[in-house]
Amino acid sequence: MVVGDFPIELDTLVIGAGPGGYVAAIRAAQLGQKVTIVDRGTLGGVCLNVGCIPSKALIAAAHRYETALHSEDMGIKAENVTVDFSKVQEWKGSIVKKLTGGVEGLLKGNKIQILSGEAYFVDQNTVRIMDDNSAQTYKFNNCIIATGSRPIEIPTFKFSKRVIDSTGALNLNEIPKKMVVIGGGYIGTELGTAYANFGTEVVIVEGADELLNGFEKQMSAVVKRRLKKKGVEIFTKAMAKGVEETENGVKVTFEVNGEAQTVEADYCLVTVGRKPNTDELGIEQVGIEKTDRGVIKIDKQCRTSVNNIYAIGDIVDGPPLAHKASYEGKVAAEAISGHPAQIDYLAIPAVVFTDPEMATVGYQEHEAKAEGIEVNASKFPFGANGRALALDSADGFLKLVTRKEDGLVVGAQIVGTNASDMIAELGLAIEAGMTAEDIAMTIHAHPTLGEISMEAAEVAIGSPIHIVK
Repeated sequence: MVVGDFPIELDTLVIGAGPGGYVAAIRAAQLGQKVTIVDRGTLGGVCLNVGCIPSKALIAAAHRYETALHSEDMGIKAENVTVDFSKVQEWKGSIVKKLTGGVEGLLKGNKIQILSGEAYFVDQNTVRIMDDNSAQTYKFNNCIIATGSRPIEIPTFKFSKRVIDSTGALNLNEIPKKMVVIGGGYIGTELGTAYANFGTEVVIVEGADELLNGFEKQMSAVVKRRLKKKGVEIFTKAMAKGVEETENGVKVTFEVNGEAQTVEADYCLVTVGRKPNTDELGIEQVGIEKTDRGVIKIDKQCRTSVNNIYAIGDIVDGPPLAHKASYEGKVAAEAISGHPAQIDYLAIPAVVFTDPEMATVGYQEHEAKAEGIEVNASKFPFGANGRALALDSADGFLKLVTRKEDGLVVGAQIVGTNASDMIAELGLAIEAGMTAEDIAMTIHAHPTLGEISMEAAEVAIGSPIHIVK
């Protein structure tokens, strides 16, 4: 212990400066709280530094390359198209730097104190914050924990130079000739798609019955077809067994239908989920309760079992989504200020940046039925939309899930180009309590992909224009 380590008094302490933590800190400061934020890494957390943002930059660059190679149907043919991968990485890094710098500016602009180091709870009002050189005790009135998550490491697939996690995949120095992806969820499929677009031979090994488990089978089938067109080899119901690292690559062994298979590749990317960062905080001795899954228990205001400590993001129940963490951060900050804010997850979207993109919000059809809600499902294909055809992106559909008794919109699923942007309108419809008729009667600009929402709503109310009933 540092001699003379007298506790420093704080009002609100936020632990973790990712999209949950920094948003919580800013909202708390807006509400008049005196806020301190601490992180052991770079501001912006996983999302800005080694997750959402750099992965989407890599995906965009790969898509540009693939488009340059394959636009013959439009009468455009490019020769000698090359990739300077170091330049791609440099460009990706510039975006990350711009955004993380922006977060620092926002925090300072809201008069939030920024500390660097690891926080460890001493009691329900005290933490020690340690860096490489020193340690300091702080006493707080309220605390928001937003420490995020990290990739799960399989014992038989220890991370190394050639066995990599998503961070490693985003920071390769070269485009691999061949890559094996263990795990066909959204991270593995997104990164697998990106490298396939760059020309990498990709093999995806997934233990579940389907790729992108959790999304509707009809949606993942569209993505699966496109992956196969790119030459991606997909194994489902496959059990990863082990990996042998060689001087220049890996030998990956897995089992399908009782038969062992071995694939040699340059790299093995392991994306089998994420683990909450709750094991090095000392929360047990404070009495913060966790679930059987190891995530922190919270109430409707993100309050833990300790009254003045809140938890948000990947360390609580629910999908590990940056926008979920940001939303919870606002709720926690408002709860501390005495506002009646509560979490409501129905209209939180989930997006996968595959090719084509997938997005869902609210109930899927089978989920609504399981809840005892009688629903109708109304689909409209991208192939019947002029803008989609003009973009040479006719694959996919939009499905609207509406309550049978009154047409209330309770869910929507999209697979198709720009699904990530289109889902916002339908999330708003759910949040605002709109019906299919409300969407159908809203004039949408022509020709746009947004019209697909209107057309699906017209199917729902029984008066479709651009498909035969």
